[in-house]
Amino acid sequence: MHRLIGKLRAVPGQPAALAEILLQSSGAMPGCLAYIVAEDVEDADALWITEAWDSAASHQASLQLPQVRDAITRARPLIAGFDSHVATRPLGGFGLPG
Repeated sequence: MHRLIGKLRAVPGQPAALAEILLQSSGAMPGCLAYIVAEDVEDADALWITEAWDSAASHQASLQLPQVRDAITRARPLIAGFDSHVATRPLGGFGLPG
């Protein structure tokens, strides 16, 4: 299993528009177990993206999907920067497939 957690910084006043683009593109990605977009409760222009994949290869392959490439193109002008990004390997827990 492969998991990614990242903090995006939206252009001031644009986090809702950025979140909408990210959420619209997140369906039907082979190997994606979870894709969650969350607001940062302390930073109005920050979004947290949490992804769980069956493998790192599935995540890499998703970057070639037409809907993902389109979302990246549409989202890019709304992204002010990337604050942090980590990859983890889950060991288990509630909600994870066996």
